[in-house]
Amino acid sequence: MRGNRRRDTAPEMAVRRLVHTAGLRYRVDYAPLPEMRRRKADLVFTKAKVAVFIDGCFWHGCPEHRQNPKTNAEFWQRKIETNRTRDAAMDQALTESGWTTVRCWEHEEPSRIAAAVIGAVRKASANHSI
Repeated sequence: MRGNRRRDTAPEMAVRRLVHTAGLRYRVDYAPLPEMRRRKADLVFTKAKVAVFIDGCFWHGCPEHRQNPKTNAEFWQRKIETNRTRDAAMDQALTESGWTTVRCWEHEEPSRIAAAVIGAVRKASANHSI
C-alpha cells in the first residue's frame, strides 16, 4: 500500500499541466471546506469555488474497471462503499456551500478532464463576478 500515492499521481499531474498551461492557477491537495479539513480535493480553485477530484478506479469503485479483490473481499467491499458514501457526502456539502464539483476517473483522457475543469472554472468565475 505504501506505493499508492494520495497526491501527485500520473493522471493528476497530466491534468494539472494542461490546466496550468491554460493559464489557470489552483491549490493542490487542499480542503475547500474548513469544517472538513481532512477531506481534500486534488485541485481547488478558491476564488471560482471549484473543487476537482480525480478518483482512482479501485479506491472509488469505477463501474468500468472495478475488480473485486479475492483476498479479504468483504473488507474491500466495505472500504470502497465507505469511500463512495464519503464522496457523495462531500459533493453534497460542497454544493450546499456554493461550490462546483468536478469529479472524474483516473482512466479518463487528461485533455477531456482538463477541458471540463477549465469550462467549470470559467463558468463559475463568470457567475461569481456578477
